[in-house]
Formats: sequence, structure tokens, C-alpha cells
Amino acid sequence: MNSTVTPALRSRGLLTGYFLGLGVVMAVWGSRMPAVQKAAHLSTADLAFVLMAAAFGMVAGLQAGGRLAQPERLPLLLTCGATGLAGCLAFLGQCHTLPGLLAAALAFGGAHGVVDVAANAAAVRCQNGYGRPIMSGFHAAYSLGALGGAALTAATAGATHTSLFAVTGLALGVAVLAAAPVTQTLSGADQPTTSTRCAADEGQPPLSAAKLWLLGALAAGTLLGEGVAADWAAVHLHSLQATAAVSATAFALYSAAMALGRLTGDRLTAAFGAPVVVRVGALLAAGGLVTGILAGTVPLALVGWGVFGVGLSSTVPSLITAAGAGGPGAVATVTAIGYVGLLAGPALVGAIASATSLSTAMLLPALLAVAVGALSHRSLENTTPCPTPPRTPASTA
Repeated sequence: MNSTVTPALRSRGLLTGYFLGLGVVMAVWGSRMPAVQKAAHLSTADLAFVLMAAAFGMVAGLQAGGRLAQPERLPLLLTCGATGLAGCLAFLGQCHTLPGLLAAALAFGGAHGVVDVAANAAAVRCQNGYGRPIMSGFHAAYSLGALGGAALTAATAGATHTSLFAVTGLALGVAVLAAAPVTQTLSGADQPTTSTRCAADEGQPPLSAAKLWLLGALAAGTLLGEGVAADWAAVHLHSLQATAAVSATAFALYSAAMALGRLTGDRLTAAFGAPVVVRVGALLAAGGLVTGILAGTVPLALVGWGVFGVGLSSTVPSLITAAGAGGPGAVATVTAIGYVGLLAGPALVGAIASATSLSTAMLLPALLAVAVGALSHRSLENTTPCPTPPRTPASTA
């Protein structure tokens, strides 16, 4: 085996583990929110403040991570950020008062933001080292981790959230510390920064502020759809007279479809290019969701949410790849703007539904998907990972 392949494969496997762990942690935290609320005797308004604290911490962590995520600092940010995230999750399980939860949620969000930026910045470098698209695979690991985390919480429904958070945090912390020696290699020679070389060779302009904000806006539109799917898919099915069990499968179907799409997204991107894959996927997502809404039947609604998930699956990985040309700070900015859509989307749909109807409000993510498809060429042109130059074979004499 060529010795130059082994470090790259090791880095790819390591980063896949980080994305997987992030998905598990977020699913465990989110799915046990009712238990957190009950244990601390929180009102709905109190719980909203806790969630806002986590969101504020995440945005702050994204910005701090963007400023700190220089190549040589990525290993330290990943190790410290993920260890902190594990500790915060365990501590959240011990908090039974509003002040304690607010402080822990703020720290939890901050640690998540730092890890998110560091992992994506390292993934961009790893992808450049490969010279072909692999970003969707990393984000597929996050989706699969979220599905695994949801399954874990379902299987441990009889356990307290305190013990679940503690065990999950401990397992994550041990895994991160065990992987620390390998994580230190991420800034080594196995992570060539070919993107700068290619940009210079091809005469591409640097990432402009206008393009950066466009990438962020498209990320916000896409993640708004993800937030709506998480919070409103089951409600939509319930409005069609579906049973509670069937309604609950809507988001699971959406998540599984997104994971499947991300597992195949790298091959499609390599074959057809990011602009084509994102444009076709976004229009497919919009068509699927609109069909599911207008049909007004449970089976087609389920199919619609599944198509919506697979259609949007490659968008965020492609946007992160495009932002990677501007460095970790650009990745942080696009991610932070995207999270605004994720956090604000469900509330916006709720407001529209209150003024009109749920079906009308559900058209918003479909319309935004159309906009993403329409603007994908302009925002994603010239974002294919730079191929690593071929190496001269060693002499066998």
C-alpha cells in the first residue's frame, strides 16, 4: 500500500468519528428536552430561555472557532472543544434549576460551535488532500449519529436523563481523549493545503464578501427547511389525521432520506459537479414537499418529507466546501448564518400558520428550496476540490 494514502484515510476516519459524535450528542440532548423541563420545573418560557442560551452560545462558539481555527490549532480545538462538549452534556443532566441550566446550555452551545467549525475546517483540508468530494460523507456521519442518538434515547426510555447524559458524555470524552494522539496529526503533511495552490494556478478570485453572504443565505434557507422538518413534520402528519406513531415517523423518514442522500452525494458531486447536484436536488426537494402538502394524504405526505430530505442532503456540504476557499473564518460565518435559519425557521412557520394555515406555511421551505436551486450555479461555481498532483513513482532499482 502506498504510504501516502494511509494518513489521509486515518484523518478521514477520525473526522468521520467527530461528525458522528456531534450527531449523537445533539440527538440525545434534544430528545430528552421534556425530561429536562420536568426535572427543573420549567415553564414553556423558561425552556425557551434555555434553548436561546444554547443557540447564543453556539453562535458565539462558531465565531470564536472561526477566529482560532488556523491549521496548526485544529487538533487542539477539536480535542478541547469535544471534551468540553462531553463535560457540558454530563453537567446539563445534573442541573435542576433555571440558572444552572442557562449557564450549562450556554457553555454547551459554545463548545458545539467550536467543534463544528474545527471539524468542518479540517474536513475541507482533508477533502482538498483527497482531491475529490468527500464532504457529504462527513455530514452523512452526522445524520447517522443523530439517528443513532435518537435510537439510543428510545432504547433507554426507562433511564433518567441524568444518567443518560452522564454516560453519553463520559463515553464521548473517553473516545476523544483516546483519539487525541491521532488528532494531533491533522495539521501534518497528510493534510495538504492544495486549495490555495489551485486557486492561484487557475486565477480564481478570492472569496468575496458578497459571495460569502450569498453562501450564508443559502445555508440559512436550507437549514430553515431542516428546522421545519424537525419541529413541524409530525404536526403536519397529525393534521392529516395520522396516528401518533405514524406522525412520529415523518421526521425519522426525512432524516433517513437525508443520510442516504449524503452517502451518495460525493459520487454525484464528483460526476456532475456541485452546482448541478444542488440545483437538481433543491428542485426535487421543493417538488416533493409541495406534492405532499397539496395531496393532503398521509402516504404522499410521508413520501414528500422523504423526498425533501434526500433533495436537500448535498446542499450544506457543498456550501461548506465553497466557503472553505475563504478559510475557517468563512466556514464559521456561513455556518453561523445558516443556524439563524435553523433556529428561526420553526417559529416563522408557526407565525405564518397562525395567520393563514399550516399548509400555506409549509410552502415556505419549498419556496426557499427553489431559490437555493436557482442561485446554486452562481454560488457554487469553481468549488470542486483541487486534485492532489500525482507523485513520481519511486524507483524500484
